[in-house]
Amino acid sequence: MPPLSLRHRFMRALYTFTMYLVTPVIIYRLAARGLRLRGYFRRWLERFGYFTPPPAPGAVWVHAVSVGEVNAASPLVDVLRQRFGDRPMVVTTVTPTGSDRVRQLWGEDIFHVYLPYDLPAAVRRFLDRIQPAIAVIMETEIWPNLYFECDRRGIPIVLANARLSEKSLRGYGPARPLASEAVQRVRMVAAQSQADAERFRSLGVKPQHLQVVGNLKFDLRLSEQIVVDARERRIHWGARRPVWIAASTHEGEEWPVIEAHARVLRRFPDALLLVAPRHPERFKPMAQLCRGHGFTTATRSEHHLPGVGIQCFIIDTLGELVPFLACADVAFVGGSIDPIGGHNVLEPMALGVPVLVGPHTHNFTEVTDLMLERGAGLRIHDADTLAGNVQQLFADAARRQAMGESAREAVASARGAVQRTLAHIEGIVGG
Repeated sequence: MPPLSLRHRFMRALYTFTMYLVTPVIIYRLAARGLRLRGYFRRWLERFGYFTPPPAPGAVWVHAVSVGEVNAASPLVDVLRQRFGDRPMVVTTVTPTGSDRVRQLWGEDIFHVYLPYDLPAAVRRFLDRIQPAIAVIMETEIWPNLYFECDRRGIPIVLANARLSEKSLRGYGPARPLASEAVQRVRMVAAQSQADAERFRSLGVKPQHLQVVGNLKFDLRLSEQIVVDARERRIHWGARRPVWIAASTHEGEEWPVIEAHARVLRRFPDALLLVAPRHPERFKPMAQLCRGHGFTTATRSEHHLPGVGIQCFIIDTLGELVPFLACADVAFVGGSIDPIGGHNVLEPMALGVPVLVGPHTHNFTEVTDLMLERGAGLRIHDADTLAGNVQQLFADAARRQAMGESAREAVASARGAVQRTLAHIEGIVGG
């Protein structure tokens, strides 16, 4: 790449200066979050590039911000470990929940560390220790100093499972020229969809560095044991009880979910609601809201499984969403009543569970549109329409089954992104 122009050098200097200015604020926020989630108090030095390096240079490095990105990356990481078994495998995250998920999936078999803040010295320390052969960045993490330093060192960057919504594209605002310069340092953008590819192109990525490979999450393979375990769990709390799950809910969606369940119970008095808040700091407040509304409530951490008389069950542990999705007759996927942009619907689809989403799904437009087009899910707007659709699906087993089959077929038809992404990485890294 040609050197930065004077204007862009100024913008990068201004960006770096701003990063140094806001670092104390970031540290304060980490401390504040640590009061609710103790993991934020630990391993601070890693966020500045201080850690014991992996045993050898030339790592295949995958960066996944948090839990969702780690889950999306997992089939790719597994094939990369098989293909490049002679190289260290490094996975970085930003959040403690993402870190916990990495440990759940791979234990000590891969090298895990937090990605440092995008400060030049911290980035240099990080790269000095990792010495990666390639950087595989999941989805849309554009950190200018990291990208420029990788480019300076000749470390190729691949944006895997890349997505870029219209909102995110607009969100760059005055920093868009700098983001454009950074993303032009990427060797390959493996986009989820044609629309994502076009938005990356408008950001400055050249067509020869763009490929549409599909969504890695379609390649998620779920163990048959998950379904067997789900049947056993349903026997524990009553095999014939209608069950729905509110997955990855945000604070503004908790009350609509509670109101919807109150309405569902009027028609189906033995119905069970499973709730998996998106963020751990909402585990206790959600349980308190359920109890405050008069629901008989249990939690995963205290009671293991709900009994026959439990009306609400809070999944207040990490990494257990999929097993409980498998237990549900209907799934509401959160982040979609609140204007968050939605969360990925592929896991319930792969399990053959009918899916409900709210009006705000712009972060997963293509997947959600596929689900709706195939008749595998429905869009709701508020607590009333949420309750109404749950009730209708509880009452119509044949419709639930048809929607579930459509969901499985849609997922199966779109698989293959892992192998297509691997082919591009092989072409860059070689043997």
